[in-house]
Amino acid sequence: MRPSALPNLIDAAGRNARRGSPDVALFEIGPLYRGDRPEDQVTAVTALVAPHAPRRWDGAKVDPLFDLKADMIGLLEELAGPNLQTVQGANSDWWHPGRSARLQLGPKTVVAEFGEIHPRICKALDVEGPLYAFELNLDVLPEPKRKATKTKPALELSPLMPLTRDFAFLVEVKVAAGEVARPILGVDKALISDARVFDVYQGQGVAEGFKSVAVEVILQPKDKTLTDAEIEALSARIVAAVDKAVGGKLRS
Repeated sequence: MRPSALPNLIDAAGRNARRGSPDVALFEIGPLYRGDRPEDQVTAVTALVAPHAPRRWDGAKVDPLFDLKADMIGLLEELAGPNLQTVQGANSDWWHPGRSARLQLGPKTVVAEFGEIHPRICKALDVEGPLYAFELNLDVLPEPKRKATKTKPALELSPLMPLTRDFAFLVEVKVAAGEVARPILGVDKALISDARVFDVYQGQGVAEGFKSVAVEVILQPKDKTLTDAEIEALSARIVAAVDKAVGGKLRS
């Protein structure tokens, strides 16, 4: 009998990171046992986020804790109404004391705990942090109103490691950086999972009136490992697509 599902999720995040997928979001629904009495058993949703922020061309940094808190409050206000209170300093000891809190429904009913996992927990479980999580007690929430929903297709996860390739394109200054990444996504929608601008440069080595836009392209094979020839062929298609869309030339 376990008091928390977080050790399982932290271990899963570590295994994903070792396989080349450090940026994960995981959840589990199931019973937790906080004591020996029947009322100490609760049904909880436990979620864990291991955010490894992508490189940004503007150097900006985002604190995932605020995103996690906003998502939690938005969800709980939909389910439990507006009387939620945020209380700090009373969480379980696996949370970072300065970067965690609990949400209460009224003065006594604890609905959720959330925040950053304590660094000593990450170290003990040999997982690179920071990690962010929440535990939500379903038993104290009112029954949600039923709404019509559409069935989504099942998520297909590949057992193969993703590949990352960087490209730097020379484009005219008037071309927006996002316009360089956009056509890349359409080259092979089944294989290219993302294309992110991580650097924009003007200066020495770049002709006047032009800028260099660096794009990180993530390839996610589905059925088999890509050969060098297949990667080179896809790269050539990416370069051709950017050239056609915005006149971008591969920077040598």
